[in-house]
Amino acid sequence: MTAQKATEPASPKSPTAAPAQTARKPWIKKTPVEVVLDQINRLRNDVLKKEEELKQAKRQLEKLEAAKKVLEAN
Repeated sequence: MTAQKATEPASPKSPTAAPAQTARKPWIKKTPVEVVLDQINRLRNDVLKKEEELKQAKRQLEKLEAAKKVLEAN
């Protein structure tokens, strides 16, 4: 006896292959000024995020160095 595969309808594997019911927003061409301003805003947000991560890392380092001093004192 051979096993038979069940025939299932093919489902889209990527979110870009969405059904025709959802319409995409029309593409609006940006001016070079708008493109540069968007890049500035994205970079500014990225820098703020990385600064916050750096602050957290510095606090963690301070805590670990304090623990190291306690351990070395013993």
